[in-house]
Amino acid sequence: MPTLLERAKVLAPELVDIRRDIHQHPEVGFAEHRTSQLVFNYLEQLGLTPQIVAGTGVVATLRGNSPGRTIAIRADMDALTVTEQAEHDYTSKTPGIMHACGHDGHTAILLGTAKLLS
Repeated sequence: MPTLLERAKVLAPELVDIRRDIHQHPEVGFAEHRTSQLVFNYLEQLGLTPQIVAGTGVVATLRGNSPGRTIAIRADMDALTVTEQAEHDYTSKTPGIMHACGHDGHTAILLGTAKLLS
């Protein structure tokens, strides 16, 4: 059976694609409708039962085999009202908004963590 690190390395290209997709479609706080739907759908495909909270937040519970033990993971999804100066194939498609804060990466990492744990 592959180690957790080996599984994570295999998952890396998928997470890069997710991060770049989120980067191209940034949304400011409480307007992350596309991003929250992406997160919701991904978690649902993992067999979890996600819920939308506070309009654009997403929560899901993964039950493990250790009663009484809980681990919480979270990530921010919002972008900033900043014009992207960089030029690459995944530059923000939304004028005046970009992920200058790394929340696109945080979200992709959270999804990868959820996948590895599930």
